[in-house]
Amino acid sequence: MRNPKWHRDEIILALDLYFRTEPGQIHARNPEVIELSEILNKLPIHEERPDQVKFRNPNGVGLKLSNFLAIDPDYNGKGMESYSKLDKEVFEEFLNDKDELHAIALKIKQTSINSKLGIKLYKIEDDEDEESFKVKEGKVIYKLHKHIERNPKINKKKKESYLKKHGKLDCEVCGFDFYEKYGELGMGFMECHHRRPLHEIKEETETSLKDLALVCANCHRMLHRVLDTLSVEELKNKIKR
Repeated sequence: MRNPKWHRDEIILALDLYFRTEPGQIHARNPEVIELSEILNKLPIHEERPDQVKFRNPNGVGLKLSNFLAIDPDYNGKGMESYSKLDKEVFEEFLNDKDELHAIALKIKQTSINSKLGIKLYKIEDDEDEESFKVKEGKVIYKLHKHIERNPKINKKKKESYLKKHGKLDCEVCGFDFYEKYGELGMGFMECHHRRPLHEIKEETETSLKDLALVCANCHRMLHRVLDTLSVEELKNKIKR
């Protein structure tokens, strides 16, 4: 069986190295290629790796970088033309924004080298309709966002603070109240949404009560579909309109 296709996060990391590497240095013996291979093997993305020996090994990483040569308008050679549609999309997305690409790649690396955190992120399920929306920062940082949202201690404090102030737990977007609708079954139930943009998210960043919003499951889902471009207030205004 073949190993899984390259994910957006992996392509981001490979492209970041590509832009920092001379064409003549794109090979499996390059120490940076070897290092990237090790990082790719730590990403909390692919649990199933049918061919563990070949999974994102230095040879495979070198070939992926060679694929970018075929896409690069500034390269006069031919390159490996077996690139994917996603390779081309990510390349064109960051061609003129290499600084942002590097910042995202660095954040993915920093998150992935934390082995204890990686185990926690593996346990976070993928969204069923993941292919219907895009998170520019990729799956690893998106999972980190969800991991922070699920911190039981800060969530409990947020609910207690909100309940004390408003006398109920209702969605800050649409006003839905689980207790009002479902009685005792819905008492104390409400999800927490992390307001901070993904590009600001770091594992060690302390989350304050102001960083969180209480939202129902439906509104939370909608906020995540366009994460980083749709705020709680903007979604609330959309509903009003």
